[in-house]
This record gives sequence, structure tokens and C-alpha cells, in this order.
Amino acid sequence: MKYPPTAMSRVRSAVARVTPDALRQRTRDALEAIEYEVAKARTRHPRTFSEKLRYKVLRDHRPLLTTFADKVAAREYVAARVGEQVLPKLVTVLDDARALDPALLPANFALKAAHASGGIVLVTDRAPADARLPEPEAYWPGVAVRPAYVDWDQLRDLCGAWLGRQYGGGARREWAYVNVPRRIIIEELLVDRRGDVPADYKLFVFNGTCRLIQLDSKRFQGHRQDFFLPDWTWLEVDLVPAPSSTEPPAAPESLADLIRLSEQLGAETDFVRVDLYDVGDRLIFGELTSSPQGANWRFKPESFDATVGDWWELPRRYE
Repeated sequence: MKYPPTAMSRVRSAVARVTPDALRQRTRDALEAIEYEVAKARTRHPRTFSEKLRYKVLRDHRPLLTTFADKVAAREYVAARVGEQVLPKLVTVLDDARALDPALLPANFALKAAHASGGIVLVTDRAPADARLPEPEAYWPGVAVRPAYVDWDQLRDLCGAWLGRQYGGGARREWAYVNVPRRIIIEELLVDRRGDVPADYKLFVFNGTCRLIQLDSKRFQGHRQDFFLPDWTWLEVDLVPAPSSTEPPAAPESLADLIRLSEQLGAETDFVRVDLYDVGDRLIFGELTSSPQGANWRFKPESFDATVGDWWELPRRYE
């Protein structure tokens, strides 16, 4: 969870620059504990969607959320609830970047950091011609690159950097990722009927009921994000910074099945965003996200944050 710069964060930065390593870490831990208590106080009476997300991050420490955050464990959860037929085909799971061998992989594939939100490389013939792999220093990028432009040493270095990096940042932030084993997962590349990266349907499920659908299209070329009610009423809402489409996208033929599947996968919690793909002949699971956008949503208009918050009835306490 990210917060705007505060006096406390400026103190932490100053301390980090001038103290020895051991004292610096102890001081950071102390400041983290203080900010954690401050953050809890700020979310004591959450009202908007963003506020309730922060409340959930701070208070909901059930193992279920770690299962959702782990892209490998989430596959097992989905298979148990709705069947393996909705899972993308698994190519391999690696915990050592040096084991990444192009001879053992298909020409096109999806490579992801299993322990993070982000960290995705799609190797696809349909990627933009000028796209290249990011440098290993890139934090958690999402990119698409053509097979001919994959530098395998650079890709191994990128995966090695991800495997050496923790996502989340402790109890005050997205804690559920902290205990996820650091692994690289490689799955089949999903394509739509035209052979392109398919549209991403993100269904917001509150207490087992889908109340909102976000459609992400043209992810790597002219990204658009649109919001709909479950009956496919197009909402005049933008999510900063990606704009909405100029015309309402057509409803998918599989809309009822997308909603049904999302509600089956979201039935065990008060809120989860269920990401699904329609690739023409089947619906495919993407991921389960308990704190989308890092719990920082910038809707336009801002009032929509409160509208979504009204759909979410928080439990009295998380068990």
C-alpha cells in the first residue's frame, strides 16, 4: 500500500542516509511499526472502496490471501473449486533463473514472477516490433516482446533479479505476498480469435456477488480500461492514467459464464478481483487479487470510489 510523502517517510529517508546498517534497520522497523498504527487509525471507519481496501490489507491476515497472491498456489485453488479446464496450460515452474532453457520452451509463452503483482514477459509474435526486454533493474514490468528479440542472458538476469526481490513490504503494505515462495512460472500464451493478446475481464466480487467489471483491452498498444455493471451498462468512469474507450465495447457472448465463474472463485471472501480471459473456445483464469492497484484507486470522477465502497459490506472482524 502506498501513501503520499509524510513527515515520517522523510525522517526514514534521512535516517537511511546517515546511520550504520544495524541501527538503520532497527530504526526503520520502529518507524514502520509507528506508521502501521497510524494507518490502522486512518482506516478505523472506512467508507470508500480505497479505504476499505486499505482496511482489508491491514486487518485481513488469513492464509487464503497468500494463496490468492501465489500464482502457483492459486492454480491449485482454482482447480479445486471449479476444475482444471479453466487453467492456462502450465509449461514449467522455476526457482533458479539459470534453469531457463529456450530449448525446453515453446516459441510463444507467458513468463511471470509467481510472487508478485506485475513482473510479466509475454513472448509473442504479435508484440510491437520495437519492443525489447527491460533491464534487470526494472522493478516489476509488464512487457511483450517478439521471440526474435529475446536476449536469453538478459531474460535470465531479469528473472534472477525478480527471484532476489520481495514484493509486498510487510504488514502495513501488501503483506500477503511476503510469504509467497519466490518462483518463475511459465504458462501457455493466451491469444484471442485474431491471435492477439486477449482482453482481460476483471470482475469485482463482493461477498460472493459480482458488482463491477473492468475491461482491459489493447494492453500493449493503446491500452484502454472500461467499467461496466454486471448487465454490461457502460459507466462514464476512468481509471487514471489509462483512458476509457471512445465507444462502448460490445458485451462478450460469455458474459453470464464470466460472472458465474467469478462468483464461484470469490465465494470464500468478502472481496476479491477475479481476472478472466475469453479466448473464444474457453474461459481462462488469470489471477485472484485482494488488493488491486496496491489499494490506491484514482477514479474519475472521484465520487465513484464511494459508490464502489457502498457495495462492499466489511465483516465485523476477520477470523
